[in-house]
Amino acid sequence: MGSMEERERAFENKFVRDEETKFRAMARRNKLLGLWVAEKIGKKDEEAEAYARDVVKADFEEAGDEDVFRKVRADLDASGASISDADLRAEMVRLLEVAIDQVKS
Repeated sequence: MGSMEERERAFENKFVRDEETKFRAMARRNKLLGLWVAEKIGKKDEEAEAYARDVVKADFEEAGDEDVFRKVRADLDASGASISDADLRAEMVRLLEVAIDQVKS
């Protein structure tokens, strides 16, 4: 196998690993976000875990974060929890950093 083919295969393998890591980190972030929101809306234990799974599933509706944001925003509003959009988005960013650290370790 030529050097260029080896380099191309290595690049492709790295891309696949990076995409898998990104997917796992986003799923982990959504679970952490679901648990955080569950606490804010009064869900505990199994109910909180089930809610977190629903948040993870919400991410499969469309590309990007807006599907997850809309779900948790609606649930927060329905519960009467007073969390601003800016605070919610900031928590999503913070939890992504936590999730990335968790996935890498």
